[in-house]
Amino acid sequence: MNITVSSKKIVVVGAGISGLTTAYFLDKRGYDVTVLEKKGEVGGTMESLMEQGFLFDRGPNSGLETTPIIKEIVSDVNLEQDFVYANKEGNKRYILRNNQLHALPMSPPAIIKTRLFSTAAKFRVLGEPFIGKSNDGYYQSVSEFVNRRLGREFLDYAIDPFVSGVYAGNPEKLSVKSAFPKLYELEEKYGGLIMGTIRSMRERKKRAEKSKQSAKMFSFRNGMQSLPSAIAAKLGSKVILHSEVHSVEKNNGNYKILYNNAGAESEIMCEKIISAVPAFAASKIFSAFGEELSKHLNEIYYPPVFVLLLGYKKENIKQSLDGFGFLIPSKEKKSFLGAIWNSVIFPNRSREDGASFTLFIGGSRNPEIGKYDKDVVIKKARKEFEEIMKINGEPTFASYKFWDRAIPQYNIGYIEHEQYFEEFEKKSPGIILGGNYRGGISVGDCIKNSTKIAESISAMSNK
Repeated sequence: MNITVSSKKIVVVGAGISGLTTAYFLDKRGYDVTVLEKKGEVGGTMESLMEQGFLFDRGPNSGLETTPIIKEIVSDVNLEQDFVYANKEGNKRYILRNNQLHALPMSPPAIIKTRLFSTAAKFRVLGEPFIGKSNDGYYQSVSEFVNRRLGREFLDYAIDPFVSGVYAGNPEKLSVKSAFPKLYELEEKYGGLIMGTIRSMRERKKRAEKSKQSAKMFSFRNGMQSLPSAIAAKLGSKVILHSEVHSVEKNNGNYKILYNNAGAESEIMCEKIISAVPAFAASKIFSAFGEELSKHLNEIYYPPVFVLLLGYKKENIKQSLDGFGFLIPSKEKKSFLGAIWNSVIFPNRSREDGASFTLFIGGSRNPEIGKYDKDVVIKKARKEFEEIMKINGEPTFASYKFWDRAIPQYNIGYIEHEQYFEEFEKKSPGIILGGNYRGGISVGDCIKNSTKIAESISAMSNK
C-alpha cells in the first residue's frame, strides 16, 4: 500500500472545473495541494471531442465572462491564443411557438414588436413594478414567482424554456431563491424586477462584475475542455488520474483518504479535504460521517440528459442561421428541450461546407429518457429538429452522449440542504463540500466559488 503523509496537505477530490480551479488558487497561495481524479482525463462534464471535422462539447458548450478572474486564469495557463468570444450572431436567441421560431426580444422596442407574446402579456409585464413582495420567498417555485410578477404567458414562453436551457429543470419544482438567487434578490432588495435590474447594475459595476445577461460568452478554439486541461497541465504532478476515492476517515485531527490508484490501494493523510465531485458521489465518500449527511447529499436530484450532435450540409438548411439557437417551451410538446447552433457561435465547430448543432433531450421534463431505445430517441428528435429548421437531407455526422445524472437541481427545499452543509462544515473543520451543487451550476459560478474557498482557507491560515 502506498502511503503519503503531510499534516499541512490539502487534497481536492475531483478534477472537474470546480476542483481544478480550487487547486489552482490554493497552489498559487503556496499550499501543498493534491488533486485525485478517478477518470483518465480531467474536466468532469467538460468533454470536447473532435470527430470527422466536427467539434462536439458533450457538456458545457460555453461560459459567460461574469468575473475578471476568468481571463486571469486563461492568461496564466497560456490559453489566450485559443480563447474566443461568441460571434455577434450568437446574441440572438429563438423561442419556438406554434412550431415557428421567434426571436426573444431583448429591448423595449423589440418587446413591443414581437409576436412571441400577445398584447395582453406585454401589458401584464408593464405592471410588474406595482406587484408586491412574496410572503414566503424561500419556498417559492420559479413558476410561482414569475407567474405572480410577470404573468402566465411570460412564464410559459420565456422562463419555462429558459429554465430547461440552463438547468434542464422544471420551473414548478425549482426554488427561485436557490436556483436564481439574483432574481430573488431583485424583489427582496429592490421591491421588483424592473427597478431592481436598473439599480443593481451600479453595484455590479463597482465590483467589476457583469450580469449573466450582459456578460460576453466565451469558449476555446478546441472546446471547453481546453480550460481544465490547461489548468491541470499548470498543476502538473499535483493532479493524479485513475485515482478513485473510496472513503474519508478522521484520524488524529487530520483526515485519511483511502483510494485506488491504477489498481493499487493507497492512502493519503491531509489537514483539509475539498470535495468537488457530484453530491451523490460525495455521499459515498463521506459515508463515515453519518447518515444525515448522506441523506442530504442523496436528495439533491440530477435529471438525465441526452446530448445529441448533428452535422448537416449548409445547402440543405433553409432556416437562417443567425443566432445562438432555440429553446422549446413545454407547451410545444416536443421530444427535446432545444438546440444550440454550434457552428454559428464559435469557430472550428464544423466543416466549411457544413453546420453543426447540439440538441438536448430529457431533463426534468422527461426523467425516463434513459429507459428508452436510443435509436428511437435520436430518430424522433431528429425528425422534429429537421422540420423546425427546414432541413432536407440526412445528417453528415451524428454523435451523442448520455448523462444519467447531469445537472443538480436547486429545487424547493434546497435551502435545508444548504443550511445543513454549512453546519456540517463548521462541525467538521477541514472538510469543504464544493462543486456545482453549491453556489451555482454555471462555469463562472464554479470559478467564483473556487476563489471563495481558497480565500476562506487562506484567511483561516492567517489567523
